[in-house]
Amino acid sequence: MVSAGDFRNGITVEMEGNVYQIIEFQHVKPGKGAAFVRTKLKNIINGGVVEKSFRPTEKFPQARIDRKDMQYLYSDGDLFNFMDTETYDQIALNADAVGDALKFVKENEMVKICSYNGNVFAIEPPLFVELEITDTEPGFKGDTATGATKPAIVETGAKVMVPLFVENGEVIKIDTRTGEYLSRV
Repeated sequence: MVSAGDFRNGITVEMEGNVYQIIEFQHVKPGKGAAFVRTKLKNIINGGVVEKSFRPTEKFPQARIDRKDMQYLYSDGDLFNFMDTETYDQIALNADAVGDALKFVKENEMVKICSYNGNVFAIEPPLFVELEITDTEPGFKGDTATGATKPAIVETGAKVMVPLFVENGEVIKIDTRTGEYLSRV
């Protein structure tokens, strides 16, 4: 059991016959009245997002989520194929289940497949990836204003904002949670 006062981002709980993952939470102590926890919850079965408030003492059973490391093999139309590297079992997921999770993932990289009662609901890419820039405008000498960025396309087709000094063919490190440029490799 998880009390609402112990909510953290990413925790999954069962309530009202559904399974929800906490996207955001905020402890609120108004000047008048009792404290409460304001949350943004994602229904992992249908993908809907709702906002709810709870008393900090309310308790909910924690949902059992299975996370399995699998290798992303390739995409075939709107199907994405993954393989368990221990048993060599393969699964194919449609584009709805995958969403934007693979926009920074190359073929043959490892990802985590999240499932509840055998139903896959999310794919977690690695936290950081190293990708080569395939297309960006050249940076001009003298364009060195602090924090200036330009758009760049990486080898997976995703668009990333990079500093002006980064050129085509360079390998950069990207945070997959935010899609931000971190450094050159």
